[in-house]
Amino acid sequence: MQIRIINRSRHKLPEFATSLSAGMDIRANLDSPIVLHPMERSLVPTGLYISLPAGFEAQIRPRSGLALKKGITVLNAPGTIDADYRGEIGVILINLSNEDFTIDDGERIAQMIVTRHERVEWEPVEFLDDTERGSGGFGHSGKN
Repeated sequence: MQIRIINRSRHKLPEFATSLSAGMDIRANLDSPIVLHPMERSLVPTGLYISLPAGFEAQIRPRSGLALKKGITVLNAPGTIDADYRGEIGVILINLSNEDFTIDDGERIAQMIVTRHERVEWEPVEFLDDTERGSGGFGHSGKN
């Protein structure tokens, strides 16, 4: 699949780290570092602009290494980039650790996955079909 992209950053295009990676690493595009204090959030620019085809979205997800080692995650994970959005991709990061974290220019801050989605048309009804699970949720299956 080819996707049109404008790269106004000083960094290479998003890329897959390995041949079987689902997500592409995306990088911060900063004039100066951003210091995230504990429980602080920031919109981090990437310098990237994309044009997705109809029926697709780009999801912005946390990087597992940053989450585990530094407590840094994407606040609205997954963030959604709609096919009709043409602005700069920004990543909302939050520091869930007890220590300051510095985001440097070019740092890999998130991963992006492009995926297909469906449009729905609601069909109002009075009853839904029965299933074995029924309305059970929130731990209904217990511990086994």
